[in-house]
Amino acid sequence: MSGRAGKGAAVALAALLSLTGCLPEDKGGDGHGGGTPSGPAMSAVASLTVKGRAPKTGYERAAFGSPWTDTDDNHCDTRDDILRRDLSGVRLRDGRCEVASGTLTDDPYTGGSVRFVRGHSKIDIDHVVALSDAWQKGARAWDRDKRVAFANDPLNLIAVDAATNRGKGDSDAATWLPPDKGYRCAYVARQAAVKKKYELWVTPPERDAMKRVLGTCPGAKVPSPSERGSDS
Repeated sequence: MSGRAGKGAAVALAALLSLTGCLPEDKGGDGHGGGTPSGPAMSAVASLTVKGRAPKTGYERAAFGSPWTDTDDNHCDTRDDILRRDLSGVRLRDGRCEVASGTLTDDPYTGGSVRFVRGHSKIDIDHVVALSDAWQKGARAWDRDKRVAFANDPLNLIAVDAATNRGKGDSDAATWLPPDKGYRCAYVARQAAVKKKYELWVTPPERDAMKRVLGTCPGAKVPSPSERGSDS
């Protein structure tokens, strides 16, 4: 068949399919139909290994080192590093590291404002991917140095309302999402970035929950360690 004849046949076939309502499916930007683009966060989720949750057997907080180790050698502990990054109006007790007071404006989990006063804090530094969740999805096989790095990685840490955080516990995205719906895309994008960086796996329900959230913001980007927790 000549090139001209082949082109004519293709045009005729397309016209017939249009009349019958049987046009081929448009795969769109993500190759799954609907023409929905796949941004960096969605791509990160798609790259994660999917399998069942391993037992929590053997997990203890000490497996990830002492809380708030100075892993970046700036002579300030990780907790104060995150407080300085995420709070506004910070006052330092020692003039260098130790945060005496400040305000968490636009708390990521509730959208509210929370005052921080050292010794009377209503603010937690949350591991966005909980340590015990990580333990059950790959961290059990890590050496101690990698666990300590994970527990103190600014990418996985945000200042949040303490009461809300304690309600989260060690849940993953399948069982807990921030009450502030406006932050859910940023929250899931941060979890995806952390799990990709550390090669942690996700369970099928967790993957599906992450994709549902990111489906409402398909162009969502993954955050950097220097970004605070708010979706701003």
